Amino acid sequence: MALKLSFYGGAGKVTGSNFLVEGARGKVLVDCGIEQGADFAVAEVYGPFPYDVTAIDALIITHAHLDHVGRIPKLVKDGFRGKIYMTPPTKDLAELILRDSVNILRQDASRKHLPPLYEEQDVDAAFALIETLDYHVEKEIAPGLSAYLRNTGHILGSASVRITDEEGTTVALTGDLGNSPSPLLPDWEPVRDADALVMESVYGDRLHPPQSERVAKLRDALKRAVARGGTILIPAFSLERTQLMLYELSNFFAAKELPEIPVFLDSPLAIRVTALYEKWGPTYFKPETEDEMKREGSIFEFPFLTQTLSREESMTIEKVPGQKIIIAGAGMSHGGRIGHWETKYLPDPSTTLFMVGYQAPGTPGRRMMEGASHVRLAGNDVAIKAKIEILEGWSAHADRDELLKFAEAALADKRPKVIFTALGEPSAERFLAQRIHDYLGARAVVPDYGQTWEITKDSVKKVREA
Repeated sequence: MALKLSFYGGAGKVTGSNFLVEGARGKVLVDCGIEQGADFAVAEVYGPFPYDVTAIDALIITHAHLDHVGRIPKLVKDGFRGKIYMTPPTKDLAELILRDSVNILRQDASRKHLPPLYEEQDVDAAFALIETLDYHVEKEIAPGLSAYLRNTGHILGSASVRITDEEGTTVALTGDLGNSPSPLLPDWEPVRDADALVMESVYGDRLHPPQSERVAKLRDALKRAVARGGTILIPAFSLERTQLMLYELSNFFAAKELPEIPVFLDSPLAIRVTALYEKWGPTYFKPETEDEMKREGSIFEFPFLTQTLSREESMTIEKVPGQKIIIAGAGMSHGGRIGHWETKYLPDPSTTLFMVGYQAPGTPGRRMMEGASHVRLAGNDVAIKAKIEILEGWSAHADRDELLKFAEAALADKRPKVIFTALGEPSAERFLAQRIHDYLGARAVVPDYGQTWEITKDSVKKVREA
C-alpha cells in the first residue's frame, strides 16, 4: 500500500497552501488557501482546481490564515461535499476571515473584470460541512485515511496534520510552524512518526533576533517614535500580530515605560479576532498566560485603547489632537484601513511606520521595507518621508535554526525518509533543504508545483512531474 502526495499550492511560494493526499480508497486535501501578494497569476486564484473536486472525501485545515483557508468556499461552490476538519478556534477564526474576505475579493474580481471568487452563500455552505477536531485525537476522515493534529504554536488553534493509511504509512504536513517561545501560545510539538514530512520554510534562510531582544527593541523603537512627535502607524495582521502588539503595549503602559498616548485599534476584523483570543485563550494559551488571564481579566486592553469598529468611528481618529498610535490592517499595506492612514501620514517626516511582519514580494509593504521613496496606496501615489522602523523577530514563523531544530526532532526515530521544504520563497526552500542535508544527513527535496510522490513504509519516490 502507498500514499500519494501532490503539491498544488505552497511549492515555490509562501502562500496558497494546497496539498492532496491519496490512499487506496480515500482522498484528503490539506489546506485550501489563496495566493497573496502582487505577483500571483489570476488563474491561480480564479481558475479551476487542478483535481476533481467532487472526488475529494475530506479537507483538513492547519490554521485560519487566508493563504490556508481562502479558497474553501470556492471548493464548495465547485462541487466539494465532503467534511471539513479543523480545531475549534480555527473554525471561529476562519469564519471571521472568510466573511471578511467576501467584499474584498468581490472588489478585486471587479477590477479584473471577473466574476466573484465566491459569495456569502458559499461561505455558509462551507461552514455547514465543518466538523471540529482537537489536538491529539486520531480520527478517520476518509475511507482508509485517519488524521491526527498537533499544536504548531503559530497562531491560535494552528496544527500540523499527520495522515495515516490502513497499512500504517504516514505523511505529515506542518502548515506553518510558530516562532517559539511565544508570549501567548505553547511551543510547537515535534512530529516523530512520519514516513514523509512536508515542512514550511518561510524563514528557511534567515534568523530572527533573539527572543529576549525583540521586546526591548520594540520598546526602544516606540520611545524613539514618541520623541519624534508624529503619528505612529503599525500595519498589523489582524490575526496574531495585532494581539501580540496589544499585549506588549499593555505591558509597557502598565510599567510606565511609555507615556500615556491614545492607541486606536482601527480594524473591525482585528477587534473581532481579539475577542476570540479572549474567548479561547483560557483553553489554548500556554499555562502561564492562561494564569495571567485569570488574574487580570483581559491581557489585551488598557485604559487609553479605543477600538473603532465602524467607519464613522474610524474617521474620528484624525480629529484627536496630538500624538497617537494607530494599529490597522492590512499587515502588508495592501488593503484595509491602514492605506488611508499611510496616505495621510507617510508624507510627514515626523511620522513613524512600524513594520512587524513578513512582507510578500510585490506588496506595498515589501516596497517600503526595501526603501521605496514612493508607493501606490489605494490608487494614490504617496511620497514616503516618514521614518520606517523594521522590527524583526515578530514574525509568527519559526526561523532558520528553529526549522532545523524541528527537522532534527522529526529525524530522531530514523524517520522520515524524506523532508519536503515548501511554503517558502524558492531561495528559502533550497537553503533549508541544503541545511537539512548537510547538517542532519537527511534526504531533503524542494518540490515543484504539480509533482506527485509515492510514499510507502520502505521508500519515497516521484511518480509524476509537474
